[in-house]
Amino acid sequence: MYEAFFEMENTPFTRDIPADRLYRSSRINDAVGRLMYVADKRKFAVVTAEPGCGKSTLIRLLKHDLPKDKYMVLYISDSKLTPRWLYAGLLDQMGLESHFYRGDSKRKLQKEIEDIRTEQKKKVICVLDEAHLLDKETLEEFRFLLNSQFDSESPMSLVLVGQPELWEQKLRLQKYAAIRQRIDMNIVLEKLDRAETSKYIAAHLAYAGCNGRELFTSGADDEIYKISAGIPRMINRVCENSLMYAYQQQKRLIDEHMVRFVADHEMLLVYD
Repeated sequence: MYEAFFEMENTPFTRDIPADRLYRSSRINDAVGRLMYVADKRKFAVVTAEPGCGKSTLIRLLKHDLPKDKYMVLYISDSKLTPRWLYAGLLDQMGLESHFYRGDSKRKLQKEIEDIRTEQKKKVICVLDEAHLLDKETLEEFRFLLNSQFDSESPMSLVLVGQPELWEQKLRLQKYAAIRQRIDMNIVLEKLDRAETSKYIAAHLAYAGCNGRELFTSGADDEIYKISAGIPRMINRVCENSLMYAYQQQKRLIDEHMVRFVADHEMLLVYD
């Protein structure tokens, strides 16, 4: 609706922006680089971040950056995941049917991974999202996928992704010690700072085809950062609502007063 008014070619603050057009902060680039190392060396990593801070974006960028002829990325996201459905989901992504008994499915998965390694010369990386919601049995089963060759090497890379409680309420506890001791790398995604927030907004507007035209004043960026606390998902919401409000008011430049009005009257947000 507002896109035509602002002469945009694409909608700027949506979740379906192509991976090659996403804003990449230095910290995101660092996290992607570390995960590529995990993928190459068949390591076990944990990624945590507060809601909306870019966990899914990080995995999208990782999948985009990994050469498709050398890597296979398997991705599972299910808060109710059980060990049986873990194997079923992974086998399904490989185009295979699972067995009724999870032990049979596990052996089938391990054989397929080994075939991929030896015949296709590809490395497999398995990503388990929303891991903070999963029970101990499922997390332990995920860890078991590392066991191969009498524990001398890992057949694949594993990445647990979740909110901070994955560490605080699970992995730090003694009953999760066996999982914790296996972890090779811990990656924490931080919020964007003020400068990164402006760069994030500019990158999304560039994707929309604004070609350097100023839509948000520096004061508006200040207010967006203040309201969003540097959380990308919240930046998207504030910018999207501000653009819609500006369109309704037939204003082509968004300042801090408009952003504050939108936050107070249309988003019901509380900020200092």
